[in-house]
Amino acid sequence: MKVLANDGISQSGIDALEAAGFEVSTTTVAQGQLINYINENDVTVLLVRSATTVRKDLIDACPGLKVIGRGGVGMDNIDVQYAKDKGLSVINTPAASSGSVAELVFAHLYNSVRFLYDANRNMPLDGDSRFKDLKKAYAKGVELRGKTLGVIGFGRIGQATAKVALGVGMKVIYFDPFIEKATIELDFFDGQKVDFKLKAISKEEVLKQADFITLHVPAQKEYVIGKKELELMKDGAGLINAARGGVVDEVALIDALDSGKLAFAGLDVFENEPKPAVKVLMNQKVSLSPHIGAATNEAQDRIGTELADQIKEIFAS
Repeated sequence: MKVLANDGISQSGIDALEAAGFEVSTTTVAQGQLINYINENDVTVLLVRSATTVRKDLIDACPGLKVIGRGGVGMDNIDVQYAKDKGLSVINTPAASSGSVAELVFAHLYNSVRFLYDANRNMPLDGDSRFKDLKKAYAKGVELRGKTLGVIGFGRIGQATAKVALGVGMKVIYFDPFIEKATIELDFFDGQKVDFKLKAISKEEVLKQADFITLHVPAQKEYVIGKKELELMKDGAGLINAARGGVVDEVALIDALDSGKLAFAGLDVFENEPKPAVKVLMNQKVSLSPHIGAATNEAQDRIGTELADQIKEIFAS
C-alpha cells in the first residue's frame, strides 16, 4: 500500500511505515495536481500538515483513498466528517506537539517581557552608535515569576503550557467550557513529581485577572479575542496566539497595541496565512514567528511515529 506524505514526514515515521510494508512517498504535489497523483499512483493513505487541504472534491474523486492523516492537532484543512461519512479513517496527532507549542509560547513571552523582539530589530542598526540609549529604552522589563498566566482552551496544549508556567513560578488560571477541573503533573529530572489541581473560571474573569493571556483553541467562526475581550484585559497585559489564525481580531489587536492598552503580542499564527497583514508584521510591539509551534525535531519524530502506529493499527484490524 502506498502512503503520500504530501507535507513531509520525519524519517522515523518513514522507517516505521516501511518496516510494516508500506511504500512511502514524500513528493510534494501541488494542490491542483493532487487528485490525479493519488489516482494514478494508487495512493491509499494521504498524510498532510497545514499546507495541503483535503476537501469534499478530493475525497469524492479519490475512491482508493482509505486514510487521511494530519500531522498535528487542528484539522480545519480537512473535511473530517464528510470523509468519515464516506468510510475513510481520519487521524491526527493531538499529543505529539503539545510540549513544543508550549515552549514556543514561552519563547514569545520571554522575548516580549524583555523587549527582545524590538532589541533584535534595533541592535543591528544602532547598537554601535546608540548603545546607551537602547539600554535605557529596554531597561524596564518584567519577570514572569509571580505573574498570572491566563490560558483560554485547556486541552493538551493548554495544559502543557500551564506546566511550563507553573515551573517558572507563575499562577495559572484557565477557561475551558468542556474541562471543569484538571490536575497538572510536573515531573522533574530526578523523578520527583508535584501535582497542581486547577479549576476553570469564566472567560471574563480570566481576561480581567491575567497579566498575560495565551490561546489554545481550535479554529472558530467568530473571534475568541475581539475588541470587547481586549477591553476586559488588564492595562499593559500581553497576548500570545500560537493556536490558529482567525481566533484573534488583528485589527482590534493592533489598535490595542497602538493605544497602549496592551504592552505586546506574540503571534505564531495569522488571519491571512501565508500572507499576514503588513500592519501586523511591521508593528514594533509584536513578537513574530511563522507558524512553527510544532516545528521541533523532537515533535516531528513523535508525529511521524504516532501517525505510523495509527496507520498500522487501522490496516491490521
